[in-house]
Amino acid sequence: MQSVLNQTYGNYELIVVDDGSTDKSAEVIEAFRRDHPDFVFLKLERNFGICKAFNTAFEISQGDYVIDLAADDLLLPKRLERGVEVFNALDSRYGVIFSDAEWINEHGDHLFFHSSRHPHDTIPQGDIYKALIRRYFICSPTMMFRRNVIERLGGYDENLTYEDFDFWIRSSRLFYYFYNHEVLVQKRKLKNSLSHDQYKILNKHNDSTFKVCKKIMELNATKEEQRALRHRLQYEMRQCIRTLDIALAYKYFLLWNKNNTLTYR
Repeated sequence: MQSVLNQTYGNYELIVVDDGSTDKSAEVIEAFRRDHPDFVFLKLERNFGICKAFNTAFEISQGDYVIDLAADDLLLPKRLERGVEVFNALDSRYGVIFSDAEWINEHGDHLFFHSSRHPHDTIPQGDIYKALIRRYFICSPTMMFRRNVIERLGGYDENLTYEDFDFWIRSSRLFYYFYNHEVLVQKRKLKNSLSHDQYKILNKHNDSTFKVCKKIMELNATKEEQRALRHRLQYEMRQCIRTLDIALAYKYFLLWNKNNTLTYR
C-alpha cells in the first residue's frame, strides 16, 4: 500500500481487498487507513479466492488502466507514470504492458532480476498468444492493462484457483502485449507463495491449469498453435507426475490425444 502512495503519478485509485484472512491483515490495513484514509477497503466475509477478490474490487473501480498487485509485491515509484506514458504511445491494439522486475526475499534483499532468467531479447511482443501457450516468461505483478481488456474477458474466471495463465491466454487472443525493459516492480519470493505451491504434492492449482489448457484448445486456430499446445500438455503431464497427480496426468494425456486429432489451417 505504501508503494502505491509513493508513486510519482498521482491520478490513481487504490482498492484494497482482504479475502477473508485469518491473521491480522485486516487490523494492519485498518491501522494504515487511519493515517492514509484515501483508499477503499473491502473486507470479504470469507475466503473466496484470488479471482473473486479481484472481480469484487474491479466492479467498483473507475480507472482506465488496472494493476493487480499482490500483498507481497511492491511498485517502484515510477511504475504508474511509466505505464501511462507507454500506453499513451501505443495504439488501441495493445491491451497489456509488462516489464522487467527485481526479485527480493522476505526481508527485501535483492535476489535477481527477472531478465537474468528471461533475457530481454527472448521476450516477444505484439501477438504473443502462441508464445504464451508454450512457456512462462511474464512476471505477473509487472502487468498493467487497459480497463476494456478485463471487461472484454468478463473478469477473472472464478472457477480457477489462480488468475494469470488464464488471463494471459484469453487476453492475448484479443489484444497485443508490449514489453518494457525497465525494472518497475519488486516481486517477493516467499516459501508459502502460490508459485512455490506448484511443486507441492497433489498441487491444487494443477486442475486450474488443465481447465485453461482446454480453453486453449477451443481458442486455437492454426497448426502452429496446435503444436504449441502439444508442447504445453507434455510439460503439464510431467508436472502432474512430479506432484503425484496421476489421475490428472491421464486427463492431460487424453487431451493431448484429442489435440492431435484436430485439423487446423
